[in-house]
Amino acid sequence: MKVLVGYIPTESKKGTALLSQNRQFQWFTNPTFIFPVVIGSAATLLKNSGYDVLWVDSIVENLNKGEFSDLVAIEKPDLIFFETKTPVIKQHWQYANYLKEKFPNLKIAVCGDHVTAMPDETLNNSKIDFVVTGGDYDFLLKELCDYLSGKIKTLSKGIYTKKGNKIIGNKFELKHNLDDVPFIDRELTKWWLYQKEYNMVYRPYMYIMSGRDCWHGKCLFCAWPVLYPKFRVRSVDNVLDEVGMLIEKYKVKEIFDDSGTLMVGDWLRDLCNGLIKRGYNEKIRYSCNMRFGILKQEDYDLMKKAGFRLLKFGLESANQETLDKLNKKITVKDIIDGCRMAKKAGLTVHLTMIVGYPWETRKMALKTAKLAKFLMEKGYADVLQSTVLVPYPGTGLHSEAVKNKWFLFDHKDYDRFDMGEPVLINKEMSPKEIVEICNQTYKIFLTPQYMIRHITKIRNKDDVLYTLRGVKAVIGHLTDFSRK
Repeated sequence: MKVLVGYIPTESKKGTALLSQNRQFQWFTNPTFIFPVVIGSAATLLKNSGYDVLWVDSIVENLNKGEFSDLVAIEKPDLIFFETKTPVIKQHWQYANYLKEKFPNLKIAVCGDHVTAMPDETLNNSKIDFVVTGGDYDFLLKELCDYLSGKIKTLSKGIYTKKGNKIIGNKFELKHNLDDVPFIDRELTKWWLYQKEYNMVYRPYMYIMSGRDCWHGKCLFCAWPVLYPKFRVRSVDNVLDEVGMLIEKYKVKEIFDDSGTLMVGDWLRDLCNGLIKRGYNEKIRYSCNMRFGILKQEDYDLMKKAGFRLLKFGLESANQETLDKLNKKITVKDIIDGCRMAKKAGLTVHLTMIVGYPWETRKMALKTAKLAKFLMEKGYADVLQSTVLVPYPGTGLHSEAVKNKWFLFDHKDYDRFDMGEPVLINKEMSPKEIVEICNQTYKIFLTPQYMIRHITKIRNKDDVLYTLRGVKAVIGHLTDFSRK
């Protein structure tokens, strides 16, 4: 059985689709292609199980719909498995229908947070054969192939299909042991195509996930708890073994652990001590997502000693009312203290903020921008990302928005959920004003204080290239928001 795994063509005049490994979707002028970890695991698990696997990422390989169709005609896969998301779901329905008409014997399966929240919708609105729900779609894809090959007689929980007019399927279970996930076959999944992340200083670099997905998992706006309502983490030794393999086989110089939030406590201390004991802290830099309000100064200091470089934090808002509504379980003081402690340890701090909350006034939104500017100019943070609020289906925010009639348009007009414009009503700010605040935030990178501080930290060729990529990314962001 031959299976094509990856991403089908996703096209728009708005730019390049940032779909893989992204918790939020955007069209970008200056694209960054992030390696899709779980999809990569799915392809590897299938190959290791004896299936003929073809990896095709049409977005990063710049394949249009005609070229992809020609590829399907040549390769003749029995099954295509791809990931989707809210802003492109309708486009994917249409193209899947085209493929089914052109290749009647072809089976198509889809995964992602949108279809996990509403599997029936895709089966009722397209000719897609299977919806694979939940975040362990690597395991479930293998089980789907076993079913289609006749090795097992029933579909696993979490896989939905349609027989006649009836939807068949049961809710997924996160029952799998993550240590059973094989280390990703990086040649099969064409690792070299995913080396354009501006935030990564050293090349080559690789993405891994030590946990699925965030141990907090309660943020009102986040779509990934739809996939991972229960957090699980790999053993420290298993993670260290993968790191060692990447260093030895690919000469990797940096690793980004894209767990929604890296595990903390004894697990984090064991990881750090393991990196030091094995000498990996002298060979690579390790970066990850982290939450404010959980680590102490000694934790940050140990992470720095272990080779950690960059921590991504969700600032989201400088208003305590908003942080509480979002279930962030942090305070504004936690944000400031966390930045100071991380910087004191010598770590790079990346902040994310969101604009467009329906309950926030313009004054409140500008307060967040002001805090971000303060942290950046004082040297307590190094990188900043600003986005427009998007309530994806399946999230608590989406349910609240439907209930309160907060949407500016039909809440099933999914194409407009791409951060190109506000989705929710704000009684005080117009959509244009919200986008302008996002635009203004990126101009913090152009302030003399920030530019001088950044230039003085340049030490080598890697730093120079990192700076040039950052400049290109900022210009790209400003271009995107100006267009919006």
